[in-house]
Amino acid sequence: MKEILEQGLQALELPPELSSALERYGEMLLEKNKVMNLTAITEPNEVATLHFLDSLCLTRYVKLSGKQMVDVGTGAGFPGLPLRLAVPDLQLTLLDSLGKRITFLEEVCGDLGLANVSCVHGRAEEFASAHREQFDYAVSRAVAALPMLVELCLPLVRVGGAFLAMKSVDSDEELQSAAHAISVLGGQVAAKEDYRIPGTQVQHRLIIIEKVSPTPAKYPRGFAKIKKSPL
Repeated sequence: MKEILEQGLQALELPPELSSALERYGEMLLEKNKVMNLTAITEPNEVATLHFLDSLCLTRYVKLSGKQMVDVGTGAGFPGLPLRLAVPDLQLTLLDSLGKRITFLEEVCGDLGLANVSCVHGRAEEFASAHREQFDYAVSRAVAALPMLVELCLPLVRVGGAFLAMKSVDSDEELQSAAHAISVLGGQVAAKEDYRIPGTQVQHRLIIIEKVSPTPAKYPRGFAKIKKSPL
């Protein structure tokens, strides 16, 4: 893992000393994964590329220093926690509906001595109701279909910020189906950035949806309604 990380960090023009914290994170992830389902990826070099370096590719496209970010449906901490390790003054909220995952993330943050990280057990639509338009960025990595994700994430973003959706490169149809939701919720597609994960041939896509106007107060709806009738 160490060599793969060092090469990837060099390709992304990130500090090489970041490697040691990521290695420790990887060790904790794979150890905890023996007793609870955190990741289907269990080969250390693939954890390095498909989790850590994939997450860190976002640093190519958005400036995170001094910003507030919420990672919606963070799971085992991706992409938020690697980004926080790379950008020490990023104020990060890790949000997940499964308490065991949040407990694990609290353990990682404690072990690595990370400040400015809030680990929150909760549902995205409920969290959004209490934290409307409080974040510069909301980010989500392949958690759900884009029309649903937009309604869960855009209400959290302040005007002038953006929702960062990490998707596959064949997401054009998904993006098209989300066009109405993006418009209704105050968003506008600013960019589609296709990238290759360093050290692999894997290509992913970052969709940047800017918040250009406030989200109407009635959104987000309850999750059952979002799922049954996407905007």
